[in-house]
Amino acid sequence: MKIGLIDKYLDEWHANNLPTWLRDETDDVEEIYAYEMMPSPNDGGISGEEWAKEHGAILCNTIEEVVEKSDVLIVLAPSFPETHEEICDLPLRSGKLTYVDKTFAPDVEAAKRLIAKAKEHNTPMFSTSALRFSTQLKALNKENVATVSSRGPGPLEMYCIHQIEPSVVLMGNSPEAVMFIGTEEKPAYVIRFSGNKFVTCHQFGWEGKFDIAVGYSDGKESVCTGECTDFFENFTTELVKFFKTGKPPVDYKDTLAVIAIRETLLKSKNTPGVWVQTPDINN
Repeated sequence: MKIGLIDKYLDEWHANNLPTWLRDETDDVEEIYAYEMMPSPNDGGISGEEWAKEHGAILCNTIEEVVEKSDVLIVLAPSFPETHEEICDLPLRSGKLTYVDKTFAPDVEAAKRLIAKAKEHNTPMFSTSALRFSTQLKALNKENVATVSSRGPGPLEMYCIHQIEPSVVLMGNSPEAVMFIGTEEKPAYVIRFSGNKFVTCHQFGWEGKFDIAVGYSDGKESVCTGECTDFFENFTTELVKFFKTGKPPVDYKDTLAVIAIRETLLKSKNTPGVWVQTPDINN
């Protein structure tokens, strides 16, 4: 299996770990081809040539070259969803299995365009936060979930995706509104789903770990997961399975729901305590 990585710049956390994770997960990795839009802006960052040497990969000069030489494709730039329409264009026209790293798109309209392009060109594709595959979330009973409380680390814009994705897994892909209730330093928000179901999310800088508490409507005992773990290992397993079976593990409507919530959340922080309606993901 020849894997193509496409990134804004390769000297970033995801690209620095994926080659090892993929090789640890399967013996089928023949070559890794890689392309970066620009050199690393990081202090002490390494060049694409140095990155390729360090990771046993082949650096390509264009996205076209990566797409042509690879069997399957991974579009990264996880912190720059605004670049995804540009760097996903050729991969999504290729018909080759493509994973697009979180955050999939900056807004619902961009997400719809990306999905439409994949469908038009018969390109199997998915995107997700790795938190979808944490061992604890996978083990939770997802029937008759009434309410969810979620906590996690990181800044709002970059890390909210890791609490929104599990929220959609537990509550379904029918969000209605978001209310911001936190502070600039410690963001918090409530997501309302159809059926008058609610998720509360709190982000505590870098001080906390991901965990989830779930209450049920049918008398089952409430569950608190404790720290969510193994999500990157489990994600890599699902990614390789997708590359081998061609079956995406995440429904497009889930991805649209996630992006709708995130888009609305970033707007709602300007009006704390006020419900802001999520955009329509069905049309």
